[in-house]
Amino acid sequence: MNQENLIECQDLCKYFLSAKAVDGLNLTVGRGRIVGLLGPNGSGKTTLIKLLCGLLVPTHGTVTIDGERPGPYTHSIVSYLPDRMYLSDWMKTSDLIDFFTDFYADFDRVKAHDMLRSLNISPSDRLKTMSKGTKEKVQLIVTMARQSQLYLLDEPIGGVDPAARDYILNTILTNYSENAAVMISTHLISDIERVLDEVIFLKNGIMTLHDTVDNIRETEGKSVDQLFREVFAC
Repeated sequence: MNQENLIECQDLCKYFLSAKAVDGLNLTVGRGRIVGLLGPNGSGKTTLIKLLCGLLVPTHGTVTIDGERPGPYTHSIVSYLPDRMYLSDWMKTSDLIDFFTDFYADFDRVKAHDMLRSLNISPSDRLKTMSKGTKEKVQLIVTMARQSQLYLLDEPIGGVDPAARDYILNTILTNYSENAAVMISTHLISDIERVLDEVIFLKNGIMTLHDTVDNIRETEGKSVDQLFREVFAC
């Protein structure tokens, strides 16, 4: 398959008891786009990403990736970076690359080794000896080393120092194809705004804005970061 719209959500809802984590979402995202998923804590960002991954099942409505509902096919074309460390501390980076090579047919181990080398991370380094920021870089590298159609990145730069953020953003920019899309959930809007093509604002599970970054700057006369601060001011 190669649907023009990579992501399609129709009246998508996810409720936890009485709480509406995602509420009536209608959304399409095309290929070749880097999309910022923005909103305050509790707005539904992580829930939406997990719905797209197939880790959660909708309460109502539908979600499709490349025309298919989440399942074996979509799992094979979606690369997901969760908002917390999920890798085992006992593993060496070489173990991790072997694991991903065995598990994902689209994993490019040469690309992974190149990215690790650029960060001076040795294949023999164990995760338990790394700082939190280095572990997050390794986790991002194995996510972006897949030749996927959709990359879902939940807070990919939250735990790293400002100097490393440029490297991470450049890694994201240079490791996805025009046939793919990237969705990045983050609070650090000013840091990632330069790489975004479009943004989605979520508030209490409801999408309040979906627009291109260029159009926001033209019509609002301000940056996405400035608009976000106004819309979500405490």
